[in-house]
Amino acid sequence: MKFAVIVFPGSNCDADMLWAVQEIMGVEAAYVRYDEDSLSGFDGVLLPGGFSYGDYLRCGAIARFSTIMQEVIRFAEEGKPVFGTCNGFQILTEAGLLPGVLRRNESLQFICKTVPLRVVNNQTAFTSEYREDEVIQLPVAHGEGNYFCDEETLRELKENNQIVFTYEDENINGSVERIAGITNQAGNVLGMMPHPERAMEQLLGSEDGKRFFQSMIKNFGKVTV
Repeated sequence: MKFAVIVFPGSNCDADMLWAVQEIMGVEAAYVRYDEDSLSGFDGVLLPGGFSYGDYLRCGAIARFSTIMQEVIRFAEEGKPVFGTCNGFQILTEAGLLPGVLRRNESLQFICKTVPLRVVNNQTAFTSEYREDEVIQLPVAHGEGNYFCDEETLRELKENNQIVFTYEDENINGSVERIAGITNQAGNVLGMMPHPERAMEQLLGSEDGKRFFQSMIKNFGKVTV
């Protein structure tokens, strides 16, 4: 596989993402700027965390209109893998590729720490290397990670098994049903607030993020890592 790491003005986790995929997983990856108009030659898209366009208006609201996002939307509609973490998750909701919205943390404070997550659904192409109901450790770093959706959307998420990760010990940001990550109905787009790319080596406190990318490469690239 070859991954495109999308870089917006204000992205600050793009280097982490490229390093995780390229150096740890040994898979080809390259940066793609927000103002480019093609994803030709790429097999997967990664939207990193950060503060795209300074988080003006709403987080991800301006980035959603960047030139490259039309290609990302086309990519997703063709069934190819698209993953967004933190600000990337916010952009995916703003672009309509995932339901719901991310609001200010309930505490109104920025949260930066490693948290336990439950793998609610390990039957996705992003989580097949995890055990069902396994509790993993991933870092978070966000001020607007409070996932919200209406009751009808929540019902659909549950019925379609689109809720993939939930916060385990405490609802750190006030998200509906403790939701930390979801997929689209087709299962090829996933957004989450925690950062698997920052949990790739035990030296950094956890390597639980490694199996996330192993799952992607195995299922979308048909390559066993």
